[in-house]
Amino acid sequence: MLTPLSIKLSISLSAAVLYVLSAFCPPRLARLIALGTCLAWAMHASALWLEVFAPGSLRLGFAMMLSCALWLSVAAYWLENRNFALDSLRILMLPCAALACLLPTIFPGSLVLLENKSSLFGWHIVIAILAYSSLTIAAFHAVLMALQESRLHLRPSMEKSNWLGAALDKLPALLTMEKLLFRLIAFGFLLLSLTVLSGIVFSEHLFGRAMRWDHKTVFTLMSWALFGVLLIGRYWRGWRGKTALGFTLAGFAMLLLGYVGSRFVLEVILHRSAA
Repeated sequence: MLTPLSIKLSISLSAAVLYVLSAFCPPRLARLIALGTCLAWAMHASALWLEVFAPGSLRLGFAMMLSCALWLSVAAYWLENRNFALDSLRILMLPCAALACLLPTIFPGSLVLLENKSSLFGWHIVIAILAYSSLTIAAFHAVLMALQESRLHLRPSMEKSNWLGAALDKLPALLTMEKLLFRLIAFGFLLLSLTVLSGIVFSEHLFGRAMRWDHKTVFTLMSWALFGVLLIGRYWRGWRGKTALGFTLAGFAMLLLGYVGSRFVLEVILHRSAA
């Protein structure tokens, strides 16, 4: 007899296998890659639904947040691939999604009860995860741009013909990648602003207590400030290149320390609930 745990594990494993197969399929099998990615993404969504939503509660943790981030990252890159030549990114993105898909079965997180909570609480959580996911994509994108730029400065005799180099060579021009980066950052910053605003203004209504200046609040505000300064600098001073990459990675690091990092320490190292 199938148990809920075995069903979730089967779906997660199937999604991970499809992600890996789609990642390493030859580019000429474009339709097969698209179909495999869509099936894996749908299975990943089903696994997340079964893992996160429980009657009267939500199950959250560092693994769940990473899994949600990579699930949305796959969707974003699949959609953007229609406008930009981003097919080579699947070699980097899909294996990460496969690993993230399996993490919640190993680190299930903790339950957050929804009883006596405002109906806005669920929306606050959803917007926060969307913001984190969008900025995760931006951080991945920034790293790829840094690798791409460094490869451009290599002498032909020093270039290595490995799979990563081949993937980087197929990326769009740096200017195109930069435009996409700032689109991702602007979208993520908007969602992060909504998260911060709802957390500050409606803290007592959402959580039943006044806002606390804990590490998550401080790191989130630091991240919000860094991305805000970057967007202002881009608009007024035309910031780009290493400046943009540095601000992007620094802002993402603040989010990582505030959410995923703190939950990892509590759940895995200290074996405590992070709810």
